[in-house]
Amino acid sequence: MRMSTSHCTIITAIAAFFLSVAVLSAVGAQAADALPPFKDDLFSKQTVLQTGDDGAFEVLDYDEMRDINGRDQIPQKRVQQKYVALGIRKAQADETLSLDGVMLDVTRVGPAGNAAFTVIFIHGRDGDRRLGANDYSFGGNFNRLKNLVAGNGGVYYSPTVRSFDSSGVAAIAGLIRYAGAQSPGRPIILSCASMGSQVCWGIARDADSVKRLKGMLVMSGVTDPDFTKSAFYKAKLPLWFAHGSRDPVYAAANQQALFENLHKAKYPTRFTLFQTGNHGTPIRMIDWRIVLNWILAS
Repeated sequence: MRMSTSHCTIITAIAAFFLSVAVLSAVGAQAADALPPFKDDLFSKQTVLQTGDDGAFEVLDYDEMRDINGRDQIPQKRVQQKYVALGIRKAQADETLSLDGVMLDVTRVGPAGNAAFTVIFIHGRDGDRRLGANDYSFGGNFNRLKNLVAGNGGVYYSPTVRSFDSSGVAAIAGLIRYAGAQSPGRPIILSCASMGSQVCWGIARDADSVKRLKGMLVMSGVTDPDFTKSAFYKAKLPLWFAHGSRDPVYAAANQQALFENLHKAKYPTRFTLFQTGNHGTPIRMIDWRIVLNWILAS
């Protein structure tokens, strides 16, 4: 049976409508019901040594011999194969985005548009987009992140940040605008590690970026003493901290003090401290599923 052009147009429009309804329903269910488990037996069975602040603060057991040497095939370079699922590479692409005239190199994992949610990871000094897309380093934790995000209809961006000053902040603000335009109305989560945390704090002051964000994760980062003056703070968006107790680069005590002040003010915040953990420990050990679920549900 042959159909007219008008009939084809109507059918296409109806199909597009039901597809959009299905996607929006999935986003709502996702935020309410949480991302499903993915290799939780390998990544989520961490021993809690101490809790406080009504469960918002926790100290987790960390042991270098177990969590690096016992987990990696080549320590700090290649995790054992059971920790990774490489099929997600089919959804991965290296791109250079033009954002208001600023060229930004990114690795994208997941759909370029109409994503259920977006996660952006900002590396530290001497890093680039490859760090956040490496399947085998940091105990396979980035591979798990990619599977949790892209495997559930989301999109993950690992950009190259060339500086951690106002120029770097402006580039990531452009990426946030771009992600918001590609997937209108969907949650955007920003995560920053080490010196990259300066970008997170800069974005927190940018009201235009904040209105598009759902929450932030700061790992092994610097402390922003003026955070309570930021647009992010005023919006009361969820903020998760993760730090190693013996971090020699940025002291955990400074970040913990900020967390405690925020918690006392009834701000939505959590803090994970890895006992004896070093500067890179949170990137290796953070349970992405718990963090993303908490932020999406907040």
